[in-house]
Amino acid sequence: MFAFAIGGPPRELFGVTGMNIARCLRDGDRWYLTSRELMLYLDPTTREPISSWTNPWTGATVPVMHVANSLVQNELRRVPISIVDGTATISIDVPLQYPNPLASDSALRQFSPMPRYEAGEFFTLSAPAAALATGPTVPTLQLVWYRVGPWLPWMAMGERPGTLIYSARGRKLFDAAELPEVLQRVIDETVPVYRHAPRCRIAGHNVTSWTYFADHVAAYLAKDSFPVPEPERDDACI
Repeated sequence: MFAFAIGGPPRELFGVTGMNIARCLRDGDRWYLTSRELMLYLDPTTREPISSWTNPWTGATVPVMHVANSLVQNELRRVPISIVDGTATISIDVPLQYPNPLASDSALRQFSPMPRYEAGEFFTLSAPAAALATGPTVPTLQLVWYRVGPWLPWMAMGERPGTLIYSARGRKLFDAAELPEVLQRVIDETVPVYRHAPRCRIAGHNVTSWTYFADHVAAYLAKDSFPVPEPERDDACI
């Protein structure tokens, strides 16, 4: 994860490791993906999750609010597929712009004052082309993910201009035992709900780093550790 601040050189801030556990569901003639996503910010040297961060621009030490978004679900739509030498590649570009959920709250505006949230996520997924015809799943899948967005609320950067760029690579896993040990540890000890994808479409709003911050700002101000504990549960279906 890199930061580009106006008037200064780019900085590598953190390593990242994460996972998304998902289920694909059909409802009539539509397909949906319902999932939970977890990502940890790591010390670039030790590759261990960090609990606090000293902001090099402000000098303030703040709690690190790792990504723990449960729930994330969307309707799946048709996308172009490129097939070259037996490999199918799908590129998904997701430009994002909507009202910033923190800007309208006087208690939260200081952490993220811009009136609109503007970001983008860009995915490239590759799998054996032959597997797409045999379904319902693919034996292997590789992915590349980039994200471009504003300062995170927990960084307490206020109105300082700047951009964050995330760069990650990964693959499809079939068992939690294949996850990096650090992710397994956090899931087992703190957020066991991430052991399983939702079993159905859930009646609820998508969670983002911004809504998660709004929901847990009291824990942030108390300098608690993140992610906050989330036990396994059976969510209500739509």
